[in-house]
Amino acid sequence: MAEWLLSASWQRRVKAMTAAAGSAGRAVVPLLLCALLAPGGAYVLDDSDGLGREFDGIGGVSGGGATSRLLVNYPEPYRSQILDYLFKPNFGASLHILKVEIGGDGQTTDGTEPSHMHYALDENYFRGYEWWLMKEAKKRNPNITLIGLPWSFPGWLGKGFNWPYVSLQLTAYYVVTWIVGAKRYHDLDIDYIGIWNERSYNANYIKILRKMLNYQGLQRVKIIASDNLWESISASVLLDAELFKVVDVIGAHYPGTHSAKDAKLTGKKLWSSEDFSTLNSDTGAGCWGRILNQNYINGYMTSTIAWNLVASYYEQLPYGRCGLMTAQEPWSGHYVVESPVWVSAHTTQFTQPGWYYLKTVGHLEKGGSYVALTDGLGNLTIIIETMSHKHSKCIRPFLPYFNVSQQFATFVLKGSFSEIPELQLLDSGGSFTLNLHEDELFTLTTLTSGRKGSYPLPPKSQPFPSTYKDDFNVDYPFFSEAPNFADQTGVFEYFTNIEDPGEHHFTLRQVLNQRPITWAADASNTISIIGDYNWTNLTIKCDVYMETPDTGGVFIAGRVNKGGILIRSARGIFFWIFANGSYRVTGDLAGWIIYALGRVEVTAKKWYTLTLTIKGHFASGMLNDKSLWTDVPVNFPKNGWAAIGTHSFEFAQFDNFLVEATR
Repeated sequence: MAEWLLSASWQRRVKAMTAAAGSAGRAVVPLLLCALLAPGGAYVLDDSDGLGREFDGIGGVSGGGATSRLLVNYPEPYRSQILDYLFKPNFGASLHILKVEIGGDGQTTDGTEPSHMHYALDENYFRGYEWWLMKEAKKRNPNITLIGLPWSFPGWLGKGFNWPYVSLQLTAYYVVTWIVGAKRYHDLDIDYIGIWNERSYNANYIKILRKMLNYQGLQRVKIIASDNLWESISASVLLDAELFKVVDVIGAHYPGTHSAKDAKLTGKKLWSSEDFSTLNSDTGAGCWGRILNQNYINGYMTSTIAWNLVASYYEQLPYGRCGLMTAQEPWSGHYVVESPVWVSAHTTQFTQPGWYYLKTVGHLEKGGSYVALTDGLGNLTIIIETMSHKHSKCIRPFLPYFNVSQQFATFVLKGSFSEIPELQLLDSGGSFTLNLHEDELFTLTTLTSGRKGSYPLPPKSQPFPSTYKDDFNVDYPFFSEAPNFADQTGVFEYFTNIEDPGEHHFTLRQVLNQRPITWAADASNTISIIGDYNWTNLTIKCDVYMETPDTGGVFIAGRVNKGGILIRSARGIFFWIFANGSYRVTGDLAGWIIYALGRVEVTAKKWYTLTLTIKGHFASGMLNDKSLWTDVPVNFPKNGWAAIGTHSFEFAQFDNFLVEATR
């Protein structure tokens, strides 16, 4: 029996009976041995009565939000290795689908992703890293399916309302420009487009979107609706003939392996278009294994897409390490190929979109499940899982508890499969029996192309550098954010200041002056975090420039203890200056906890240097290297990130950022 090497515990539990080409070799269980095993439940695999639904693939989500933020900064060769583990066929996860966020400038779970249109007359198809990621995925797998979905939208679309459907035509235009831009600037064909992640849909908008896609010659782009729950969209599709025609896929999130009756009645493809959201430990991998089989068995879902693709964001942000693998240290190059990668491989390395499930799939008598898929050309792949609740705890899908007992399972091949002379690792002879234990995952296949995939171990984990500086002196990169900064509200982009050819010619600029149409509880301020969450004593120094007279304001901060969808309640030590000639020291981002305040000679349109020093229970601040306030007591929080930001959605610039820290 060949084993894929996961963690130590999975080496004991998860037996990968696959055609692992290369060093793993092959093993054969002869029919005589099968006959000697004790009898158990019998399960028929048969295509005599036709096939089940078409398989559409397994995938991952980059976005919702900023989940791939740190990946783009990784040095080579480690960045390419990570991408290979995710997308390279017959190697690692071998994903069939990549779903990305259409950046909308708003906080969407772990950060913000920039829009291609911050404003109505603004278009830039090189912002962010999703374009790059899609191209890298396509480079490795030219057949990969690409999906785009909005979470938030830029504020101008709402015309003063926090709602993207104020003008259905304008919102459709905005989404279609993203699809057209993907092709025009990156030669990327988007295959599917969604509506609005986990929020209300508008049936008339979906119809207008279809018409606009067709008008642009994008008939091939299919529509998924509504990336939320089954019931409402399914009923609407059944009752509205025009909507029925334009919706290609009914997509639900975290369905718990079951679909609604109305969803099945539509006859549409049913997808779990976002699932998993679980710590990528061994137990999380067990959760993923159950979902991949049982989403089809229980709910006829032909695609399952994991949130998220790769945990490439600061771990202390919400849902830390909920990716299929972990890559959160670009400064060291360290990454971890987590167990869910190999669980994915049990299906993805031995099937392809366009294969069909057999109708004869189901649950095992004493717990667990099995599915079988065929390409219609004689190839057959069978995936069997016996994941118990204790080793497959799913955070968001809330799968029901069940026990799994040791059992013998006999699989009988009938129909066209009765002539199969051999399954990889088994000389079946028309039937075979397996001795199944709790928490095992098996793949049996006629294919010979699958292999584990491996690289030498990456560098060891290292903390974020204790001394870090960035003068932002680069000219327009292929992604908009400075390395290691993670925008939590607002968008901070490299900026070329044509009015200053000297020291501040290249800066980092907060570029939003209007609140986006939010998906999550954004703060009223903008903020970008950086560094080591365990930092305790630190000095932060940064040049700042307020562009808004009278009402402008900027800050630097340390020990920031929250981010993502919790950013509004972030605590820390925040040192603010305002264009009206005042300063303030607060214990929170919202500005309710005031430690110190006063007047100071500052104004807009001038550069100032702020310095914040936090040591033990006290903090001090300097303006232009002159002490402004000293020994302010700060007892909470004890540790956290460094940060920069603005008082509101306003233009401001930052330069010569420096942090010196200790834990």
